[in-house]
Amino acid sequence: MTTKQTLMLAGWLAVASLIAGCASAPETGRKQLLLVDSAQEAQMGYKAFEQIKRETPISRDRGEWQRLKKVGDRIAESVQLPQARWEFVLFEDKQPNAFALPGGKVGVYTGILPITKDDAGLAAVIGHEIAHVSARHGAERTSQGMLVQVGGTALSALLGDQSGLTRALAMQAYQTGAEVGVLLPYSRTQELEADRIGLMYMARAGYDPREAIAFWKRFQAYNAKSGGTQVEFMSTHPLDDTRIAALEQSLPKAIAEYERARNRP
Repeated sequence: MTTKQTLMLAGWLAVASLIAGCASAPETGRKQLLLVDSAQEAQMGYKAFEQIKRETPISRDRGEWQRLKKVGDRIAESVQLPQARWEFVLFEDKQPNAFALPGGKVGVYTGILPITKDDAGLAAVIGHEIAHVSARHGAERTSQGMLVQVGGTALSALLGDQSGLTRALAMQAYQTGAEVGVLLPYSRTQELEADRIGLMYMARAGYDPREAIAFWKRFQAYNAKSGGTQVEFMSTHPLDDTRIAALEQSLPKAIAEYERARNRP
């Protein structure tokens, strides 16, 4: 690709990003950069989930499966995702983790169940993961990566006459700046946004949102016991204290939603 073509592509993506910036995240209204088609994104989610099911052992605990489906279905009913083909799978894995993929595919690892403790704790986890999907955080990260890649290509073209060392140093500085200054902060923003949206989802499904804070405190204790340390500046996830404080700020609105859900006939 010539320098002129590269700069033209960078300009096109800049215009596209302004247009895509009109998209807004649910609940929060945060403006988003979305350059990925939602239907294509969902198809990628379906395909990836089928591969995960082939490669990861699935739990045979019938009781926990039923609990996952019950809680998952209730959360899904509170979410407006008309294209979703909901599926909740319990994977046999000691990791305290869970995930959701575009198209409504949700996986929960058995390792997180002792920390979720009960239905409300599980609802906090599922609500958070589904919030990533409804807010299209995966597509947003992909879009950001596209812009960073094109920016790097454009920079490389502009540095064409410079020495090899100068080019290498400039590209390294660009990549580090993009990672630390753009991609990591956006990932932390998305995590906190998923916490906030997920809190509303679980409340509307009839689960006490105060239990989300209780869950994250248990997770914080697990991290401390496991010797895990986080440096927020270089992490894709916010520190436990940060997310707990943010959840506490969102709690009054979520409690109001919870009370409305409880009073529905």
